[in-house]
Amino acid sequence: MKTQRPGRGARILGIGAYRPRRIVGNEELEARTGRPDEWIRRRTGIVERRYAEPDETVPDMAVEAGRKALAEAGIAPDRVDMVLLGSMSHLRQSPGGAPEVAHRLGTGSAALDLNVACAGFCYALGVADGLVRSGTADHVLVIGSDKMSDIVDPHDASAAFLFADGAGAAVVGPGDEQDIGPVVWGSDGGQRDLIAHSATWLEHRDDPELPWPTMRMAGTEVFRWAVGEIPAVAERALTAAGVTVGDLAAFVPHQANLRITDALVSRLALPPHVAVARDITHTGNTSAASVPLALDRLRETGAVPPGGLALLTGFGAGLSWAAQVVRLP
Repeated sequence: MKTQRPGRGARILGIGAYRPRRIVGNEELEARTGRPDEWIRRRTGIVERRYAEPDETVPDMAVEAGRKALAEAGIAPDRVDMVLLGSMSHLRQSPGGAPEVAHRLGTGSAALDLNVACAGFCYALGVADGLVRSGTADHVLVIGSDKMSDIVDPHDASAAFLFADGAGAAVVGPGDEQDIGPVVWGSDGGQRDLIAHSATWLEHRDDPELPWPTMRMAGTEVFRWAVGEIPAVAERALTAAGVTVGDLAAFVPHQANLRITDALVSRLALPPHVAVARDITHTGNTSAASVPLALDRLRETGAVPPGGLALLTGFGAGLSWAAQVVRLP
């Protein structure tokens, strides 16, 4: 990546993932959504996804992913200065989930929740990079954890087959070089209704007949927006890092839909040697957990070399987006 000004850099030291044990195939969802296996595969690329157990929570999954990331990084929990938890599905309004995760991991650190939906991990990684480079923190644990099965109507024929559960994490620490490129991020609140809950908690409280609020998505509009706008965001991230698509070892977009991933690959004109994350096929759309889970899968299968460059892109509700180039541990 491009030469940075003298000073402390930041890098990813370790990555961890947690995938719930329960595997849910398309056939299981057909009865309640009316969408057959062939239709789901053709429209989304999803073959199966993971669901957490009924008593398993967003912090539960975050703790498991965080432990694995710390172990790979060789960083003891008491050396963590900040825990950043990206999630849109933590069901407790207050307190946030990050302090619980920090406590259970034994970090004794500061802790902060970020609700940026599917862009949550990339946003949190951008914040972690700034904290480490500034010297405000030496080690930051970044986690994306979502239990989407809690917030999506299981009978929703437009969304229930897309979403799933899981958690992914990364430890960010100091380095001699700057191995996390500048984050390119933004939002468009004017399109907030494209991915949004069906009602507010206030509306639900005041109208006993109102169904439990669940997340709804205008799929066609979101698809067009992602394919039309995210390639430019990715290109700006490449430029900010001072690299080209030819320098990449991997492309890890948010696992929203395999058709979106394939469209982004085409728009970016990625060369054949770039490994593309297509984890959605067996993991589904896990929102903030999507990018780190997909990155972990690429490394697990040996598709990317240690030290290679990966372009990460997250995008979703808000509408919000973020992208950066990182060097893999």
